[in-house]
Amino acid sequence: MSDKVSLAAKTSQAPAEAKPRKSWLARELRHFRNNRELFLLSLPGILYKLIFAYIPMIGIIIAFKNYRYDLGIFGSKWVGLDNFRYLFSTDTAWRITRNTVLYNAAYILITLVAALLLAVLLNEVKAKWSRFYQTALFLPHFLSWVLVGYIAYAFLNHADGFVNRTLMAMGFDPVSWYQNAGAWPFILVTVHLWKVIGFNTLIYFAGIMGINSEYYEAARIDGATKRQMALKITVPLLSPLIVILLILSIGSMFRGDFGLHYFIPNNSGFLYGSTDIIDTYVYRALREVGNVGMSAATGLYQSVVGLILVLSANAIVKKINPDHSLW
Repeated sequence: MSDKVSLAAKTSQAPAEAKPRKSWLARELRHFRNNRELFLLSLPGILYKLIFAYIPMIGIIIAFKNYRYDLGIFGSKWVGLDNFRYLFSTDTAWRITRNTVLYNAAYILITLVAALLLAVLLNEVKAKWSRFYQTALFLPHFLSWVLVGYIAYAFLNHADGFVNRTLMAMGFDPVSWYQNAGAWPFILVTVHLWKVIGFNTLIYFAGIMGINSEYYEAARIDGATKRQMALKITVPLLSPLIVILLILSIGSMFRGDFGLHYFIPNNSGFLYGSTDIIDTYVYRALREVGNVGMSAATGLYQSVVGLILVLSANAIVKKINPDHSLW
């Protein structure tokens, strides 16, 4: 009798245990059916990421191998962490790491401040002029670094560059810009700001356009100035957007802009101490020495450190204000 009761009890409990799983599956299928258009629209992006970002991740093992083209990825000899030791044992490891971090920190902070300032100013001009300024600011974003390198060369060429012609017209001696390493931190920051400022400004300007105008009207009635409204209303209400973009930017602190640091200094050997970053150093090592394993190790090192920085920055922001974190 007791066996029959226990069997009946197990039979009655079985559907109850399976029901949540079935309901979860039904809920997900229903969610997919209700949003199938959105899933179809996202399919090209998912396939792009899958093909060009996730499937190639199998190549990570090259970082731990002495890669040979004739043996392939899986046939090459396993060397463990030797490629990482080779990277960090070089005399330039500290220099390129320092340059990469400091340049990216300067790019992030200066672009943030300048883009916020321009976005606030754009919000104060008339609509027709605002569209003109938006177009003028955004245009450099579409130029390749190769073309920007030629523009910079037209300005900085020793013989007949615009800057040296201007200096000579004013009675000063011309400057050999591509041999003067001390000036290039300022040149690179300026060129980077000129190229990316438009895109960042439009992001913040779109955020400002989404702020309820009643806040500004109430502040105007209370006699607040433009500067006070910008500091007390605009910037605080844009802080979630600022924090999100800042977290994403921090993730690329160890991944420098190769085009900027290679084409703008024209790959001049006199400037390596001032302009060289991890990406340009690895490119030259791969081109001149052909060390694929070391190049893969450097890329893996950059990716892991970037992931750690993003997670750390998000954890700090989440602890301070959970509403501003990414997740």
